[in-house]
Amino acid sequence: MNDTIKLGIEKEAGIALPEDWMQPFVAHINHLVDADFEKLIYLLYRIDVSEHKIKQLLESKSEATAGELIAHAIIERQQEKIVSRNAFKQDTNMGEEDKW
Repeated sequence: MNDTIKLGIEKEAGIALPEDWMQPFVAHINHLVDADFEKLIYLLYRIDVSEHKIKQLLESKSEATAGELIAHAIIERQQEKIVSRNAFKQDTNMGEEDKW
């Protein structure tokens, strides 16, 4: 997985993840589901993961654990943020006549 995604998750979740971070991250999310749901809700809010999306994922007939589903939603959101930031950076490089 992309290091930028890992770094974003570490920053926003306030956790340190090892080099091979996916399984520890899923385990962390599963722990939050079981032991600290309020902290999980705060994390999802902070990362800006849609409550509607999480509900849809959890209601799906997937064999994945809640932690796996939520972790993938967080990763997907981080990827969206990276794409958005990169697009914004490109837009700031336009010529003076194209700016407002």
